[in-house]
Amino acid sequence: MLSAGDCIRPASVYDALTARMAAELGFPAGMLGGSVAALAVLGSPDHGLLTLDEFAGLCRRICRTGALPLMVDADHGYGNALNAMRCVEELETAGVAALTLEDTALPLAYGQNGAKLIGLAEARDKLSAALEARQDPGLVIIARTDARYQDAADLTARARAFADAGADAIFLTGARTVDQLTAVREASGLPLMLAAQKGDLAGVDVAALGVRLCLTPHDTLPAALRGAYRSLAAVASADGTEAPEDLMRRLNETERYDDLMRRFLKK
Repeated sequence: MLSAGDCIRPASVYDALTARMAAELGFPAGMLGGSVAALAVLGSPDHGLLTLDEFAGLCRRICRTGALPLMVDADHGYGNALNAMRCVEELETAGVAALTLEDTALPLAYGQNGAKLIGLAEARDKLSAALEARQDPGLVIIARTDARYQDAADLTARARAFADAGADAIFLTGARTVDQLTAVREASGLPLMLAAQKGDLAGVDVAALGVRLCLTPHDTLPAALRGAYRSLAAVASADGTEAPEDLMRRLNETERYDDLMRRFLKK
């Protein structure tokens, strides 16, 4: 898929049945997002609470269907460079086809406001360690970075470093302009991946700019929950069967976690 000329749009999946469903509908691949995995396993917001074992177990259950290739969001590799190596080992064993590894500083530090990136040297070395841990050359490892926290020079330097380390592609989140895609593509020579086409990229033929993967919205799990709510409400004879607008926030205890972060992380 990375070597083809098209832009692939994987289905957002979260379990064995949605993977089979996506395959039946003709999607070429599935994507398991980190926030989706946190909801599916813990019923919590995406605050880095999911463990590697829990994530790998979910990946294994999806991959055992053999329905379609599975891409996964491996966050920051669950720690430092050595943790990233362990992450690659576990996810490769689980059967994933591709994983993204980001350079965000996680988990959030005490008093930290907003996302931050780790230094370029650490990001490069963590990626190198992850690549060294790979046993199956068919496993795709995609370096992820966020354009919102870097100027053009920093972004191209990071893209070049990821390419030199041996990444198979670059997942550029927060990109909003053609110039950003062009600069990263020219600096790295690698296929690109986007989370969405927003800003000046809306309606643009991103495949012509080297984009080979563009995610679809992670709407599958919320839609399934709304359907489940209607079914349960009908059985319970509750007044009305439409799911409330704040259903997801209520079920994943968003307010509780926001309060915990204010109290204990001073966020």
